[in-house]
Amino acid sequence: MTYAATTTNNSNAATTAPHRKNAALRSNSPYQQRTTERENPAQQLIKQAVDFLLKQLEEGRSEALTAYLGAMARFHNYSFGNILAIARQRPTATRVAGIRTWNEFGRFVKKGEKGIQILAPIVGHRRNKDAAEPEQEAKPASVLIGFRAVYVFDHSQTEGAELPEFEHSITGEVGEQRERLIAFLDEQNIKLEYNEKIAPALGVSYGGRIALLPGQSKAEEFTTLVHECAHELLHKTERRTMTTATVRETEAEAVAFIVGQAIGLEMGTASSDYIQMYAGNAALLTESLEVIQRTSAVILGALAVEESEETSTQPVEAAA
Repeated sequence: MTYAATTTNNSNAATTAPHRKNAALRSNSPYQQRTTERENPAQQLIKQAVDFLLKQLEEGRSEALTAYLGAMARFHNYSFGNILAIARQRPTATRVAGIRTWNEFGRFVKKGEKGIQILAPIVGHRRNKDAAEPEQEAKPASVLIGFRAVYVFDHSQTEGAELPEFEHSITGEVGEQRERLIAFLDEQNIKLEYNEKIAPALGVSYGGRIALLPGQSKAEEFTTLVHECAHELLHKTERRTMTTATVRETEAEAVAFIVGQAIGLEMGTASSDYIQMYAGNAALLTESLEVIQRTSAVILGALAVEESEETSTQPVEAAA
């Protein structure tokens, strides 16, 4: 499951999601009028979850996220050519570094492992020959002299201390909610599939299709599915061009947090950490609050165990 905040008021910039089969997404909904007359239990759950998530974001990064980001900053960003070279030599590679970097993490290359060859730049400095005195010379400019072959190793080729990981740590019982959520996706003509190739992502939204990484716990899979469902409802329309990646990930994860907490899952700091990893914050969440609340209400409406006749016959729209 990488990015810059926007100051646009997203609730005003939102466009109506295209019509799908489910009546929950029809326009001209009386939803807002209804909830001002009486705040129903779903709205109370949404408000409580939003307040809790805002508090977590205002408190800043958790210790686990700080350690994870600090560790990831020590890995190089490789050029496209080197990425191809790594993929060609070791297609299963996930995280690579030189021996020195691995040793700093307390990990060591296993005996007999073959390094992955990439090209590292050789940088020199060009002196200013026109300077009359050495002290008058500005800092020498860096220039690329050439490239040399170096060797890196994948995480799987090393052993030792565990690296800090971004833990989702979502627990609890999903019950029948998973089947209800899948039924809701089917009503929206959104196909669901499982694909190992999307790793390390836990889920991907393609527009009319969601792919999940197999092997997740039931609680993690459920919240991942809600996250991708929120992307489908909010970000596969013209509205996508009006938002940044930071806004989109903040909105989708906020919806996942609200729905997960509403059905009784223990969410921990997984959602606030995820939002902050994408450079989101409490202010950004507040700007998108209207579409987050509406989309959460749509999904919770589909998951409701008991609905009154009035609630079940009233349509709700997913986005402003």
